[in-house]
This record gives sequence, C-alpha cells and structure tokens, in this order.
Amino acid sequence: MRTKCNVLLLFFITLNLFAQDFKFGKISKEELTQKEYTQDPSAAAAVLFREVTINYNYVKNEGFMVETNVHERVKIYNADGFKFGTISESLYQSGNTAESLSGIKAFTYNLKDGKIVETKLSKNDIFNEEVNKYRLRKKFTMPNLQEGSVIEYQYKIQSPFSSNIDEIILQYDIPIVKQEIKVVIPEYYTFNERTKGYLMFDIKKSSLHGQINFTSNARTNRNTRVVSASKVSSSSLKYRNNVSSITMDNVPALKEEPFVNNMDNYRSALKFELQFTKFPNSTIETYTTSWEKVVKKIYDFEGFGGQLDKTRYFMDDLPIVLQGKVSEEEKTSAIYHFVKDRMHWNGMYGYTSDEGVKKAYDLKTGNIADINLILVGMLRAANLKANPVLISTRSNGVPLFPTMEGFNYVAASVIIGDGYVFLDATNKYTKPNLLPTRALNWSGRVVKENGTSTEFSLMPTLKSENTVLLSAEISNTGELEGKIRRSFVDYGAYTFRNNYDVLDEDTYLEKLEEQFGEIEISEYGIKNKLAVGKPVMENFAFYTEDLVEFIDDKIYISPLLWFSEEENPFKLEKRDYPIDFIYPRKNRYLITLKIPEGYRVEFLPEDMLLSLPENQGSFKYKLGVIGGKSLQIAVEEHINVAVFSSLNYPLLKEYYKTIVQKQLEKVVLSKTNDNGNTESATGGR
Repeated sequence: MRTKCNVLLLFFITLNLFAQDFKFGKISKEELTQKEYTQDPSAAAAVLFREVTINYNYVKNEGFMVETNVHERVKIYNADGFKFGTISESLYQSGNTAESLSGIKAFTYNLKDGKIVETKLSKNDIFNEEVNKYRLRKKFTMPNLQEGSVIEYQYKIQSPFSSNIDEIILQYDIPIVKQEIKVVIPEYYTFNERTKGYLMFDIKKSSLHGQINFTSNARTNRNTRVVSASKVSSSSLKYRNNVSSITMDNVPALKEEPFVNNMDNYRSALKFELQFTKFPNSTIETYTTSWEKVVKKIYDFEGFGGQLDKTRYFMDDLPIVLQGKVSEEEKTSAIYHFVKDRMHWNGMYGYTSDEGVKKAYDLKTGNIADINLILVGMLRAANLKANPVLISTRSNGVPLFPTMEGFNYVAASVIIGDGYVFLDATNKYTKPNLLPTRALNWSGRVVKENGTSTEFSLMPTLKSENTVLLSAEISNTGELEGKIRRSFVDYGAYTFRNNYDVLDEDTYLEKLEEQFGEIEISEYGIKNKLAVGKPVMENFAFYTEDLVEFIDDKIYISPLLWFSEEENPFKLEKRDYPIDFIYPRKNRYLITLKIPEGYRVEFLPEDMLLSLPENQGSFKYKLGVIGGKSLQIAVEEHINVAVFSSLNYPLLKEYYKTIVQKQLEKVVLSKTNDNGNTESATGGR
C-alpha cells in the first residue's frame, strides 16, 4: 500500500510541475524533495522547465541583431547528475565581429532544515575558453551542487550574424519535463525550417507587428549671420514578424547506444536555413540552396582555393622528394610520406588555412587544412591529378542540408589509373586509402579546380583483422600459464599505434595486465610498432590464477578466457538510428589449453555457425579435444559492412544475444579414476 501511495505522490508532484508558474526564482519545496522523474526513474537529472526565445532586434548603424534568451531549471537527482550543472555555450567570432553572452543570472537551491537555501553564481566562476580563431566557449559551473539540488539560470546571446540562426536543440541527454521555444523573424528574412531526429512535435505559426523608429538631426540656417540650429526629425517603418512556436512536454532523454558515429545526428532539433533576404528598396539576395553552391563558395575562399595556387614555398624540396620516382604510385607515396613526416598537426580542425600554407610549411605545423592543402599542392606540382576532399568529421555529424558549417575538415585525393586514392597527412599512422577514423563519416566531396565537386563514399570496404593465438596449460590447482601472440592489421594496427605509441613499455604492460584481469606478463616483445603498412605483432608470456573455477572437484572454464563477450552491447528495445562499426572487421581466436593431469573433458559446448543475411556478418565457434590432453578453441567473428540500417537492429540484437549466450557456456573438466574414466559423467560430446 505504501508503494502505491508513493507512486501516486510522485505522479501528483509531476502534475504540479506542469501547472506551476515557472517564473525565475519561484522554486517550490515539491521540486526540491522530488526523488526521481517518474517517467524515467533512471535519469540522474531532468530539466523541469526550459524556455528559449529568439528575436531580431534592430540596432542603429548596425542593422538587425539576433538575440537569444535562455531560461532553464534543472533538477539534480544524484551525483551522476552533477555534470549537468556545468553550462557551456559556443560563440562565433570573425575578425572584429563576434557573438556575445551576457546577463547571466544563476542560482543553486537546496533544502536545509525544511527551508529553501539559495546560492548565487559568482562572476569568478564564469570562464572563457578559446576553441580556435573562430570559436570562443563561455562556461560556468553552478555552486554548491548536492543530490536533490535544483539549479536555475538565464542568459542572453547577441549575434551580429543575422543570416544565421543556430540549430535549436529539442532533446537532451536527460529528460525535459516542459519546454517552450519561440522564434520571431522579420519578414525581410525567408528561412526554410528543417527538422531532424525522431520525436514528433508541432510548429505553430503566427505573426506579430514590428516597428523600427529612426531619428536624425538636421541643421538649418536662416541667414548667413545666424548660427545653425538643430532640428530633430523622426520616422518609423512597420513590418511583420513571422513567429514559430513549439511547446513540448515529457521529452525523453536521448539514450546512448554503442556503435553510433555521433549521437547528435539523431538528436531532435530544429534548423533554420536562410533562403533569401529582401529589404525595403533593395533587391533579393539569395543564399545557400545547394551543396554545389556551398562548395563553390568554399573553393573561392582565399584560405582554401587560394592556397592551392601557391607553390614557390616547396619548389626547392620537391625535386629532392621525387628523385628516382617515375610512376604515379611512387610519386604519390614519396610526397605523401614527406608531408606526413615534415608536418605536425596542431589539433585544430577546419577546411581553410589559418595563416597560410607557406607559414605552416615553414613552421612545420598547422591545422588540418594547412597540412592537407600542402599535400594537394605538392601532388599537383608533380603533375598528378590531385584534389582536396571536403569532409564532415564524425564529431561534427552528418550534414543533412546544405550549409557552410556542414564541413569542418579537408583531406586529399589523387587519381591513379582508374581509381581514387584518399590521403590524409595529419596522422602519422595512416596510409593511402586508410583515413583517420575521425574522417570516416559516410561521404565527402572531391573539389575540382573549377570549384565543382563530386560526392564519394568514405566508408572502408576492406576488413581490418585482429588475430589472437594462445597456448596455455591449466594446473591441478587452477593456475593458467602460457603464451599469447597478437597481430593487428590496417585499422586494428592504426588504433593500436594511436593508443599506445606515447606510452613507455612499463606503463603499457601495466594497462595490458589490468585489461586482462590482473594477469602477470613477462617476456614481452613487439614488432612493427611504428612501421605503418605492416601488421603490429606482439607476444608475451602470462600467468594468472583467476580464470578457472572449482566446484565439487570439477573445473569450469570459459573457452575464450578474457576474450568472451559477457553482455549484449545492444540493450534498447527499439533503435531508430544506424549501427556504425566504423569499418569492417575480422577477429580470429585460436586457443589451445592443456588439460591438467588427472582430468578429462566431461562437457564441451556445441559448435556454432551463425550468419547475418546478405553476407553482412558471421560467427563461427568450434571446440575440440586433441588426443584427450588439450582443448582447442577456434573462433572467427566477421562484420562485413561498416554500417547497418536501423531496420536490422532487432536481428543484430538477437544475433549478439546468441553469441553472448554461447560464449558464456563453460567447458567442464572432471577428475578421472585410476582407469581413466570420468568419476561422475554428466553428458557432453
């Protein structure tokens, strides 16, 4: 009965939240005592109320400014929700023109001895962070956060870039109980409204009157002997505002799932894309309406196409690089490795050069565009058919509509024979047609010298292979001692090198021992650690006491040891977005375990061959006993495509469920009597 009453109490508290006046500072005790969000009890925090209003304000001598007002109230349920107490906004800046954030008003509310105690955000807790030359991040962290706190803040963002309205996020990583969005746009701006994500919502349309008042001072002379007098004149211009309003209740959190390229691609949001402007007494000015226009505009930038025409800075080095190189393949490889070895990435993204490719070349460091535009320039100077490739990285998301912000990266391409080879010199461990994983985001656009472009898939088709060969002996007391040889090919090698090349061997081995469950590693050796193009191969001896389980004189052991998948990575009942494995892969395990003296196999899991439709993947599991003295386990896992449609999610979920169940099965070893028979047979094969 008490449980039922508690549920009803939480239900009525939630109803009360909807009926509440969300005026800033009007915090209720019910909000502070609320223990969980009834519609998602797992939520670490929830937005109780969110209001975003976007207006265009006319400023004399400057024109229209975009003003965004934000008001949010957030409930923190537990310590995992503290991270939502840090608020961050990205502000764009270009030359002397920049967006600004002001009017921050923020409080943390807690309940102490039955009374509401508020803590005000200090100005000292507001920080600016330089992201790059175009982006400034403003951040603040709410004070005195506790489990059960309610935080509330409001601020204003002003932008002089009236042609752009930032994407309006409608879904967070935590639930939103209630939100109200309003966008008010003067009739002089015509936008297309684009929606993304899987939430359903209505956009209500209305209109408001707007007015701009003008004043000016004029001087008049009655005659030449009298000082001029000032005369103030005024006028006004009336116009219509187009209003788009959204009200949403009980917005679910966007739940993280594995194998997603970027969750923001599937986050519900509203985007305004400017089509054209038409001001009084002016002609229509059109804006971006197609990817071809976007690419042409980017190509015309001095920081992009203009840099490809500069060649003098490397012409002394190019003949040396090409010495003895005859074929297109040889020339491409020589230039690629020269640029990759000479240049160092400064960690900055972008498709335009920050300070010019010549300066970057001289300093031997630059952003993504600096390095890869140098690469394209040198390839072209060697009479190779090379072009830049515009890309949106995985972190930038998949651009659904034509926009200048759709790209944030540039790689290189060269035509050799009948095919394209894609190159990126910003990572030391890439090779031709093996781009950094950050750039593997569906497709890119190869930009030709006239500014036109062609779309190409960037998804890898060749499988990257990881192999484990293990031979070990199980002792009568349950210790396991043996040797492992591992090899990593293509993206497996790329990932290994990027993760571990900065670690000294001792630190790496500590991490490896921890990863394998506190084993002891000795006799470690590695080949081709930095030899890009060759497989990484490592071998070591190991000892562990924790992999074998004794129950009633029987030994239970998982055949795949540490390499078993113990839970299904896919947990949601329904998934609306694709499953992205980044690249096709093959994992192969060949394990030989010597059975201890006095034991024999009582139970051996059955073999399995499992396949996905249309040759998209397979799982092969085979166990055997060699001469009655050793177990041999051979497992192969194939994922043959990089990306699966969400329509295949139920099938893929069941596929992995079956694999996990199989890998959880244990081999059972029983003691034998003097005649070599099992003391208590329970079946098996």
